[in-house]
Parts: sequence; C-alpha cells; structure tokens
Amino acid sequence: MTSHHTGRIRTDIAHNARVWNHWLRGKDNYPVDRAVGDRVTSLHPGIGEVARADRAFLGRAVTYLAAEAGIRQFLDIGTGLPTADNTHEVAQRAAPDARIVYVDNDPIVLTHARALLTGTPQGATEYVDADAHHPGAILAAAGRTLDLARPVAVMMLGILNFVLDTDEARRIVRTLMAAVPSGSHLVLTHPTADPELGGEDNVAAMEFWNANATPPITARTREEFTSFLEGLQVLEPGVVSCSRWRPGPGQPPSAVAQFGAVARKP
Repeated sequence: MTSHHTGRIRTDIAHNARVWNHWLRGKDNYPVDRAVGDRVTSLHPGIGEVARADRAFLGRAVTYLAAEAGIRQFLDIGTGLPTADNTHEVAQRAAPDARIVYVDNDPIVLTHARALLTGTPQGATEYVDADAHHPGAILAAAGRTLDLARPVAVMMLGILNFVLDTDEARRIVRTLMAAVPSGSHLVLTHPTADPELGGEDNVAAMEFWNANATPPITARTREEFTSFLEGLQVLEPGVVSCSRWRPGPGQPPSAVAQFGAVARKP
C-alpha cells in the first residue's frame, strides 16, 4: 500500500477532506480547517455551493448508473469523509445488491469510514487505503471485492485536481479504465478557472490553499478535463458544470466552477 502515515492525525494543518466537510456543514473538522475553509470562502464565495453541487451530482449520477444503466459495482476513489448520501447508500437504494469499494489515503477518512461500513446484507461495502497516484494498487485491492470482469463505475469526484501533472492524471484514468470491461462508466468532477463557469474566483482561492493547506490542488480547462474522457462515450449533456448535469425539475441551477461528466466505455 501507499500510505506513509505515522498514524498521527495532523490537526495543526488544514486538510482537504475536513475542509470539504466544513463546507458541507459537517462536524468532522478542526479549528484550523474551519479557519482555512472560511478564508477560501472569502476568496471564492461560491465554494460551499460547489461542494454541495458536487455531492448532488454524485447522487444523480449514481442513481442513474444503478437504476437505469444496470451498474452494480462502484469504485469510489478519493471518497472524502462520510456525509449524507454516500455512494453506497445511493446505489443500494436503487440496487440493494450493489457492491462499493471506497478508496482514500487519509487516516481521518479511514477512521470515520470504518464506522460507515454498513451497507445492505445483499451488497458489499469495502474500504481501501490507497492513493489515487497508484492506480495499480487500487485495482489490486478493489479486485478482492469487485469482479473486474463485469462493468464497474469508476468515480473520481474532485480527486484528479490533486494530481498536479495532467499527463499523469490522464495515465491514471487510462490505467483504471483499461482494467474494467465494456459497459463500465467513468464519473468525474474537477474544479476549473474557466470564466464561463465563474471560475476566476478559483485562482486566488487555490493559491491561498496551496500555501496553507494540504494536499496541493490545481484547476483545469475544459480541454484538459475533456482529455480524461478520450476513448469513452460521453453521456448527454456532455461536459457541463456539475450542477447542470441532468438536474431535477424546477429552477435551472446556476453554474458552479466545477466540471462534471459521466462517460461509458464502449
């Protein structure tokens, strides 16, 4: 495995999973996370909306995959701290026999997640300590719970932004998708500085983040994001703000500076 933790949970430096939890109005965070999170919010006032839009996108995408696309296996990489409507809960509501493997490399996330490992008796919910930079290790561990000869939904929500080199991020996606069969799906979200989505606020916010928190983060353009989907069939409505991916009835949602897409392996 790729964990280099000493077992000590750092409470003196802000950490992505806990700051995200603060933006989602959760309780699993420390004063340093709230301080950095609130400073980022002052630079990027819509960041809480982005976090909530990302979670809502996860719910719609997983519901579609389990209820309509017939997917019964989910590999959720960089899952973050348990919150409301985690992947296994959404998937197993639609398909009680769904099997979910969560992957994260943060000791706080893993500690919380062990308590969350209660899915349906018919399905399976497992937790793997591995790093997104090491897709081979992820696949080896996931293969103990998932049948990689049958379709898998590979989920990477807000995780490739921590892989700073775009070529490496592409290689990670290709390695994962090469290991799963036709009919598998890729679910992605990623922050952007794209002005069409109001992303200019991300620039100063990410600079502050990289000086004050861990792990470092990068935004990507529409072209860079789309390059992760090469060779896959991108489902309608294509690459959009994640808030605008198949929204529910009612008001058309405002765009957030976070691309979202779901694509199928032919």
